[in-house]
Amino acid sequence: MDYGTLEREIRIDATPDVVFDVVSNPEHVREWWSDEADYPADPGGEGHLGFGGHQVRFTVVDAIPPKLFSFRWAHAEGETAAPGNSFLVVFELEPDGTGTRLRMTETGFRERGWDEAKIAAEYTDHATGWDRFLPRLPAHAAKIGATR
Repeated sequence: MDYGTLEREIRIDATPDVVFDVVSNPEHVREWWSDEADYPADPGGEGHLGFGGHQVRFTVVDAIPPKLFSFRWAHAEGETAAPGNSFLVVFELEPDGTGTRLRMTETGFRERGWDEAKIAAEYTDHATGWDRFLPRLPAHAAKIGATR
């Protein structure tokens, strides 16, 4: 396995506008992914995510409603997020009938300068996390879409 790019794709029964809000708005991110989320959802917006009391840095790269939301995360305090010190997550959204096809990619495992064992461990940890959290997204998006 090359551990270079982690990819997942799911179909969500909600419009791209709703799905974009669910993947970009910290209020919604707290409902399906992290315990804490505090950041402005605009390009260059910096903040953090929290998982079980552990905070990680978070920087928005692109926000193009309702098509794309990307961010870098897990860079050290005091560092500017960049290739080589953070992971890049990209959510691409496409209309799919009455719903949305969401494609998620995460890169940055090999660029961190880690040995193969650390790369494999981080990749596996993130893959397990996305496999746990992404399935929560459709139910939350349906709930949000029903209230609009």
